Amino acid sequence: MAKRVYLFNEGGKDDRDLLGGKGANLCEMTSLGLPVPYGFIITTHTCREFFEAGNKLPTLLEQEYRVALDLVEKKMGARFGDPENPLLFSVRSGAPVSMPGMMNTILNLGLNDEIVEGLARKTNNPRFAYDSYRRFIQMFADVVLEVEAHRFEAELERYKAEHNKPLDTDMDADDWRAIVGLYKALVDFPEDPFEQLKLAVRAVFLSWHTPRAIVYREMNNIPDSLGTAVNVQAMVFGNFGDDSGSGVAFTRNPSTGDARFFGEFLFNAAGEDVVAGIRTPLPVEALQERLPAVYDELFATQQMLEKHYRDMQDIEFTVQEGKFYMLQTRSGKRTGRASVKIAVEMVREGLINEREALMRVSPEHVESFLHPMVDPKAKTDIIAVGLPASPGGASGHVVFSAEEAEQEAARGRPVILVRRETTPEDIHGMKVAAGILTELGGMTSHAAVVARGMGVCAITGCGSIHVDVGNGVATTAEGVTLARGDMITLDGTSGEVMLGEIAKTEASSSDDFQELLSWADKHRRLKVRANAETEEDARRARELGAEGIGLCRTEHMFFATQRMNVMRAMILAETPQERQVYLDQLQVFQHEDMLALFKVMDGLPVTVRLLDPPLHEFLPHNEEDIDLLAQQVGKSSEHVKGIVDGLAEVNPMLGFRGCRLSVVYPEITEMQVNAIISAAADAVQAGYRPFPEIMIPLVVNVREIRLITKIIDKCIGEVTRAKRISIPYRVGTMMETPRAALGAARLAPEVEFMSFGTNDLTQMTYGFSRDDAARFIPKYLSEKLIDIDPFISLDQRAVGRLMEIAVTESRARKKGIKYGICGEHGGDPRSIRFCHDLGLDYVSCSPFRIPIARIAAAQANVGFDAAD
Repeated sequence: MAKRVYLFNEGGKDDRDLLGGKGANLCEMTSLGLPVPYGFIITTHTCREFFEAGNKLPTLLEQEYRVALDLVEKKMGARFGDPENPLLFSVRSGAPVSMPGMMNTILNLGLNDEIVEGLARKTNNPRFAYDSYRRFIQMFADVVLEVEAHRFEAELERYKAEHNKPLDTDMDADDWRAIVGLYKALVDFPEDPFEQLKLAVRAVFLSWHTPRAIVYREMNNIPDSLGTAVNVQAMVFGNFGDDSGSGVAFTRNPSTGDARFFGEFLFNAAGEDVVAGIRTPLPVEALQERLPAVYDELFATQQMLEKHYRDMQDIEFTVQEGKFYMLQTRSGKRTGRASVKIAVEMVREGLINEREALMRVSPEHVESFLHPMVDPKAKTDIIAVGLPASPGGASGHVVFSAEEAEQEAARGRPVILVRRETTPEDIHGMKVAAGILTELGGMTSHAAVVARGMGVCAITGCGSIHVDVGNGVATTAEGVTLARGDMITLDGTSGEVMLGEIAKTEASSSDDFQELLSWADKHRRLKVRANAETEEDARRARELGAEGIGLCRTEHMFFATQRMNVMRAMILAETPQERQVYLDQLQVFQHEDMLALFKVMDGLPVTVRLLDPPLHEFLPHNEEDIDLLAQQVGKSSEHVKGIVDGLAEVNPMLGFRGCRLSVVYPEITEMQVNAIISAAADAVQAGYRPFPEIMIPLVVNVREIRLITKIIDKCIGEVTRAKRISIPYRVGTMMETPRAALGAARLAPEVEFMSFGTNDLTQMTYGFSRDDAARFIPKYLSEKLIDIDPFISLDQRAVGRLMEIAVTESRARKKGIKYGICGEHGGDPRSIRFCHDLGLDYVSCSPFRIPIARIAAAQANVGFDAAD
């Protein structure tokens, strides 16, 4: 049988998985000789036993912890359950990964009607004794007996009002004794201290599955299987008198990262008073004035702990009758800016090295340097929650169309574009909007992909809001109505929609951040490219550290109104001659854009995907727009509508798109290749070094590649001969279908690179429509049918297995193939680590994810074992 109970002198900081973070650190502080009230820890393994047994404590557990309890009694010189010399305990949770405030705590355990009188006699402080007792009853009733806390608070407030005692400090011993009587009338309270302890241990285990703990784990990707330890520690009391108190402190400022001791303290108060904000605490320096010896000991302790753990520490401490006690230390939570500043400064101080510094910064931390963020302290009136499609914070007036967005933005008003879903026709409104909110769509929907590329805050798949564009109104599930012109705020990092304008923190870089990024570049193997198709996006990507373009979606180059009209005319053409007229015009547009990209990405690869989406996506579908298009192309509305209807598909994502367009309409591919290579030739003549990579999308077999490669090679030959110039280039394929992945060995001889389009590969592997998955993915997550949204973070078990097969088998068939990923997963740190382990050469992501990808790629190479 595995040991279930450990005394504080039997573990250390490396035992987090077994003893939880709190217990491991209590053991470590004990071994360092710090003044830690003694106690014992019930292991996380015991918690898992408890759940496996149907929420029943192991038969011998009580016997085991009673042995430990006897040793704690001897160490502390008091006895649990003894009225003459009582020992009280705190019972706290402690998971292997810090989950501050998410699980339950019980303080002052061991009191009853008889023992409280003994405590009063022993301490000669009946006010303290009965104050402690009423706190224990309320906390025990709330946590263990599940009696609502507000019932106790109402009794206390009523009593204080009746006796004209507005503050807790106005209450004397008789008052607290009376409160105890009122509290006990509300609950069937167990008097046996050992029964209290047993029930408390069970309650702490059960708190692993409280709603707030479950949500916190989901937000932070903490496995449900870890479980929590239970820390049973002898109580010390900050509410003993004016020479006592409780405090929380950080070895550095957690908001700014400044290397300055920072904390708060309350005299004559228990620890929960500081945390709960019942009273306004004093700066920790107040201790220096009233109890200078205690402050000196605290200051020396925090210095020693930071050097020992080599990280900023969050510490909890208590002072009882002028004596200092340490109750907890852990790595402190910090803001994004503070995390970078602390990591970089600790390298300068010699506490950690560059590799460790990289492991101290999370993707969420990096976001604060790239986007304005909603101030979490200012959040109010959250009316809906959707998918956090594009990070940052934005406030603006509600508009329901791209045209409205453009008009209002031209007047200088910030706008939030609210749509059921967006289409390519909305691009002009999306470009000027401060934020985008859609009822439908997932993390890889049109709105999400375009918003991320532009760095615009966006929330998609917000199914709890019904958007009625026609009537200019959006209504939440709770009945809150948003009308045209209403001010709302989006938090694209959390997916929350709020009423009004909420305060934000501005985005800006720093010297520390740039230094951290330089270390990331030094320590990573994976290259990082950008998904970009405009000169503006490419320039921004280059500034953020992109090493080329990994995905240029050529269809995005036709979204502007003038170009869209030509594109639509080309699609409606009914003869090759008519189609060629419009293709010639499109080639001019494409040439201009490609030349701009080659200039910005001078000397770096630019991967250009041939036209991919179904043609009907470019066409209008309402009568007014069809009539307008008919006038523009000189055809009747009925005739145009017939063509539009004829192009409609039952399942367009599996229909006439990708390389199938090249097969049926080779002239489209010829136009695109001519534009790409002629632009590259012009770039060479202007003194630049273009390196185009032409990517064939959505292939399923090698014969498609052979057919289309012939078209590509023929066009390239014609252009280079005409211009008498040589252009370095590659031809490859986008790996988006399971069949392509499983048949990669056959594709290998015909390609020079393979880039995984994991958006499509995921939807085809799962059979989930990426644009509709938001309707059921939340339920799948809540029911634990899947662990994570596969469109946010790569499914390594199935989609990753297909990628592994493709890389392994194609690499065995042909050496020298370059491998990359260009789906939205290219900016997800967990997916980046998988790509590193798989041996890909690069990842490609939206421009504003590039710094995150650079750091994540370095973390993958450094390895998580560099973290403490």
